[in-house]
Amino acid sequence: MNLTLSIDKDLLERARKAARAQGKSVNQLVREYLEQLSSGQALEATIDEYVAGCGQGHREGWAFDRDELHERT
Repeated sequence: MNLTLSIDKDLLERARKAARAQGKSVNQLVREYLEQLSSGQALEATIDEYVAGCGQGHREGWAFDRDELHERT
């Protein structure tokens, strides 16, 4: 099946360079990305990354303060 995409010329050129560096075509990169996206792996990785970072606050010990978050100026 064919798919037509409209993308910026500069974006396409960067994608071609990235594909060449990996020994692949832009078509192959897009196909692999869509396969990964539709398999749920990308979503699971995003969820895992989010869960790993939850509840740790700022790395220097600062954490969000509910009142500051809702303060309106």
